[in-house]
Amino acid sequence: MQIDATHDPALRSWVASANDEASDFPIQNLPFGRFRRAGAQQPWRIGVAIGDQVLDLRAARERGRWPAQVDALLEPLAAGDLNTFMASGSAARRTLRAALSQALAEGSAQQQALASCLLPQSAIELAVPCAIGDYTDFYTGIHHATTVGRLFRPDNPLLPNYQWVPIGYHGRSSSIVASGHAVRRPRGQAKPADAQQPTFGPSQRLDYEVELGFLVGAGNPLGEPIAIEDAEEHLFGVTLFNDWSARDIQPWEYQPLGPFLSKNFGSTISPWVVTMEALAPFRAPLQRPEGSAPPLPYLDSRATREQGGIAVRLEAWLQTAAMRAAGEAPVRLSSARADEAAFWTPAQLVAHHTSGGCNLQPGDLFGSGTLSGPAADQAGSLLELTQGGKRPIRLPNGETRSFLADGDTLVLRGVCERAGARRIGFGECVGTIVPAHGT
Repeated sequence: MQIDATHDPALRSWVASANDEASDFPIQNLPFGRFRRAGAQQPWRIGVAIGDQVLDLRAARERGRWPAQVDALLEPLAAGDLNTFMASGSAARRTLRAALSQALAEGSAQQQALASCLLPQSAIELAVPCAIGDYTDFYTGIHHATTVGRLFRPDNPLLPNYQWVPIGYHGRSSSIVASGHAVRRPRGQAKPADAQQPTFGPSQRLDYEVELGFLVGAGNPLGEPIAIEDAEEHLFGVTLFNDWSARDIQPWEYQPLGPFLSKNFGSTISPWVVTMEALAPFRAPLQRPEGSAPPLPYLDSRATREQGGIAVRLEAWLQTAAMRAAGEAPVRLSSARADEAAFWTPAQLVAHHTSGGCNLQPGDLFGSGTLSGPAADQAGSLLELTQGGKRPIRLPNGETRSFLADGDTLVLRGVCERAGARRIGFGECVGTIVPAHGT
């Protein structure tokens, strides 16, 4: 991953809020999102987050002064089409990133023209950032897999294929919603261990999962695998992702073909896509437990071993309905590092997904799977934090939770920090549970 002038930690923007050390969106970030004015029934536009503002790329193309090459790259974005730009590859992204960085930097000759292209983020609404055609959820978090496996198989928590195969299943893209969208409690079949037959009704063990989402950029032709050495070229960027899960429905339905209704009722994605270029200063070595088998050759490369991971600190925060009514802020449930949690890198997911000839398309989404750290307070789900519901957690206001209640709001946050680099973030990934139909 190339480090260049756009990553300079000393670089400052004429957008004053972008220079705030606490901002997720300094000039070194420049993530893409899809937005419109709040309450306005107008077409969605593509913008770039900068501080507490969003740069409208349609207006920026019309009012700014751009070289012909940059103007051509802005054309699909000005039309509200992020997917076409995603397909253009990393060289095009670097070109546009450099142009936007220069235009938004202090002293830019573009300041006067582009100042009128900014909108406060408080005045907009955000959608799913691109058209997601297909969605695959993986199981890369080894500490999550081990902890959950131990709940059901104490003597054999990890199945034999885990260290060889990036485990995944095809999910439902139609129910992926943007941050802020309510999530309805699902109904389905569940069968308690002591019951003779299943029952149908609202899930009583609703959970969240702290994940990263990897969005595909350039695709590949059907039947043409992507080599591990080329896999990063096919990734556009990263989001936060919450794969809501009905833990009581899942164990009854998942054998022998995997999750179904326990997963397809809703997944929440953060609205800003942090590009792979913005993440270049935060790449990290692949970390695996001592004694792990080496990947098969098609999943192995020097680059993925030395910098295949991404050092993102992930946090989960909970605000109950009672806390909200009392004006109390969310409380943090857990914090973990993605690069310390993942057994497989994003590049390995791309290489494996296409190894049989599957064709990826711009906007396809990979979920990382729950990214939990090794410590108890680093768990990325209530299933782990409460040991399967056996040990409810106590919140500061005296409430307890084994699983999510109606009215609970779950917030995911993610930041990248490293000495010698400007801190960048992902914004928030927020969802509130509403009651099941008929209740």
